[in-house]
Amino acid sequence: MVQIYYDKDADLGVLKGKTIAVIGYGNQGRAQAQNLNDSGVNVIVGLRGGDDPSTQRKWELVKEAGMEPMAIGDASEHADIIQILIPDEVQPQVYADSIAPGLESGNAIVFSHGFNIHYNQIIPPDDVDVFMVAPKAPGHMVRVMFEEGNGVPGLLAVYQDATGTAKEIGLAYARGIGCTKAGVIETTFAEETETDLFGEQVDLCGGVTCMIKAAFETLVEAGYQPEIAYFETLHELKLIVDLIHEGGLPRMWNLVSNTAEYGGLTVGPKIINEFSREAMYEALEKIQNGEFAREWVLESQAGRPVLNALERQEREHLIETIGAELRAMMPWLKSE
Repeated sequence: MVQIYYDKDADLGVLKGKTIAVIGYGNQGRAQAQNLNDSGVNVIVGLRGGDDPSTQRKWELVKEAGMEPMAIGDASEHADIIQILIPDEVQPQVYADSIAPGLESGNAIVFSHGFNIHYNQIIPPDDVDVFMVAPKAPGHMVRVMFEEGNGVPGLLAVYQDATGTAKEIGLAYARGIGCTKAGVIETTFAEETETDLFGEQVDLCGGVTCMIKAAFETLVEAGYQPEIAYFETLHELKLIVDLIHEGGLPRMWNLVSNTAEYGGLTVGPKIINEFSREAMYEALEKIQNGEFAREWVLESQAGRPVLNALERQEREHLIETIGAELRAMMPWLKSE
């Protein structure tokens, strides 16, 4: 049975007298650090050093938000709880070089994604707590909802309970960033990691983008104008996703035309068919047995040659050439 925790289940006082180091000040790092700071928690932010303008700007942003920036190693050494919010592929090296040397017995290491723990890229000592608090929203939404007095749902998982209070600390952390207002679901590092990777690859990032391109290419190859194909296969997708996001599949089917509903329900299963499901199970198996993790670790160590090539191909695809022109006609669309 699913276990969900709310404000009443989390005691923010557990964090009193403790220092939390948030490592990284990107999308999630900024939101979580600022929310914790506003909750009255003692927060420091660990950042890379160097003269790069973007790095220096982050140091200034931390100060402007009323928190103290430090080098990652210094922040880790000063902290009782260390939340690692830098990209998965750089976490193991940063952990080994700058975090592990400053760990003390009874400290806690926190993650918002379980990749490096689940796949043994980071192996913490036995005398520290290891838990996960994962907001189920991008960082800017974590911050906006907190500022409005609300919160976003989150996940909580305890991997290692050295102190006997890891779950209690995790719930307090979740409350500090606002997640217990909406509800925090208990899970495991394995479940979060494997389902997260599966969703990204099969549905949210991989499946949907390939479906869009395939549908676009089909219309263009059949002689239709690429501009019209763009609107019908990419642009309007947001309208449908918004309806699903707001009220599930029933709301979407209820609000589209009867023609769209009938066509979608009868043709959709022919597009996502038994062959598609076989590919989904194959992807899941590679996630579960560690094959994908090994592939991504090696890809990152090699300088990401495959990813760089694939990114270039995406940018050069006709749907992006046409899309850039059409998006320029819609000033209300903004991209960061």
